[in-house]
Amino acid sequence: MTSTFVDIPEQFQIKKLVDQNTYLVDGALIPWRGDTSKVYSTISSTEDYQPTLLGTIPILGKKEAIKALDAAVSAYDKGQGLWPTMKVVDRIACMEKFVVQMKTKREEIVKLLMWEIGKNLADSEKEFDRTVEYIYDTIEDYTQMDRDSAKFVKSSGVNAHIRRGPLGVVLCLGPYNYPLNETFALLIPALIMGNTVIFKPAKHGVLLISPLLEAFKDSFPKGVVNIIYGRGRTVAAPIMQTGKIDVLALIGNSKSANALQTQHPKSNRLRLVLGLEAKNPAIVLPDADLDLAIDECIAGTTSFNGQRCTALKVLYVHEDIIEEFNKRFSAKVDALKFGNPWEAGAKLTPLPEPDKPAYIQDLIDDATEKGANVINTKGGETTENYIFPAVLYPVTKDMRVFQEEQFGPVIPVISFSDIEKPLDDMAESNYGQQVSLFGKDINTLAPLIDTLVNLVCRVNLNSSCQRGPDVYPFTGRKDSAVGTLSVHDALRSFSIRTFVASKDNDYNNAILKDLLDSRASNFVSTDYIL
Repeated sequence: MTSTFVDIPEQFQIKKLVDQNTYLVDGALIPWRGDTSKVYSTISSTEDYQPTLLGTIPILGKKEAIKALDAAVSAYDKGQGLWPTMKVVDRIACMEKFVVQMKTKREEIVKLLMWEIGKNLADSEKEFDRTVEYIYDTIEDYTQMDRDSAKFVKSSGVNAHIRRGPLGVVLCLGPYNYPLNETFALLIPALIMGNTVIFKPAKHGVLLISPLLEAFKDSFPKGVVNIIYGRGRTVAAPIMQTGKIDVLALIGNSKSANALQTQHPKSNRLRLVLGLEAKNPAIVLPDADLDLAIDECIAGTTSFNGQRCTALKVLYVHEDIIEEFNKRFSAKVDALKFGNPWEAGAKLTPLPEPDKPAYIQDLIDDATEKGANVINTKGGETTENYIFPAVLYPVTKDMRVFQEEQFGPVIPVISFSDIEKPLDDMAESNYGQQVSLFGKDINTLAPLIDTLVNLVCRVNLNSSCQRGPDVYPFTGRKDSAVGTLSVHDALRSFSIRTFVASKDNDYNNAILKDLLDSRASNFVSTDYIL
């Protein structure tokens, strides 16, 4: 997709490069005068296609990474630091201060989302607004958690005051496809529970963090949030090798997660919160409402060009309706508009990874060599920064597009006569996040649902797979996830139950009463947050 600069609406033009020449460590924005990396968008702003330079970021090394780690370790201070021992109401106040400042950066961040990763305007705005809502929902859930803990319980002659406490130091690595929302779905609950954090933005979607550095610096005590830049093997690996990381929080590729885990010398100490690959299927039964199923499968396979872990990545369609489904589905795919992210009605947008079109073409070539056909007219049409979604049919298990999580615009379709075929494939799969099930006969649906809930973690009835609403659990089986994310569950993933216990006798009870009356302890407290 090419356009001239004058074709771009003024509010979306890149008028000033984002030269990120500082990084945040120990409460200070530290100037960087070393090597930098140029950040390009695959969106062109010239008549002849050229990637657009957006800015630069520091290329930090091991020395700077260890300093960031030291700052986080010092801020946690073996559990004695200001942040982990702070009153809940005061941590909430810091988070509220941050989100107020964050909201002033909406326009800037939305524009960078479009340019950096090619997300269309509506989805970029939705990602920002959803992230703000997520922060407020997290604050409210944490407040309720504290209210529920503002009491003592007694069992077998022992009084206990039970709360959730932080785990320690968190290394946070977010994904490029939701560089704000999914990154903050790790970062925000980790912080509010009292952990300290080292955060490295993703390779794509890195500049959009720049407008928030001041807000992080101003809102949290020094060393609580540390933001570094560079290559994972250069900055993340040395941090893990120290053994000082208590939680690895990562949304991305399992290879990266596995590589970092193995670097840690104390595996039993390391807590994992991971969102990894998925190969979510749709199963379209013969009695499905075809109009509904096709619309939902379009959304599931092509939203953000299929670059979502929750995307529908393989479609199983019953043989009785496969011909009609393929005809109508392919026509709807071809009718989707490709354009720059700010263009009205653009559903397909430039791919942020320059090598992604070639990878998708390799999958198409492999499939067609093994008997599949591209059944939509536009499938596989390629420009400098895009390859049009190819609908492939019939797809078999020996094809790469069946085996790999394609994470891009190619859609494999498989017909079935016996429901055991998709069920067997799901059981054999390395992944187990979600499934979309289309049909209406409850006698057919009931046993299917009872099986599917044991293969995946969310069954979407007559709707495409998705993460939201954020109050619902988000996780997966097998290689798809470790830990559970959502407003409620993430707070628990980044904390541990801990409590003070004392035998129920006059001596201990007098001490507890004095503790409560004096309010000397931030942990032993029955104060109720209104």
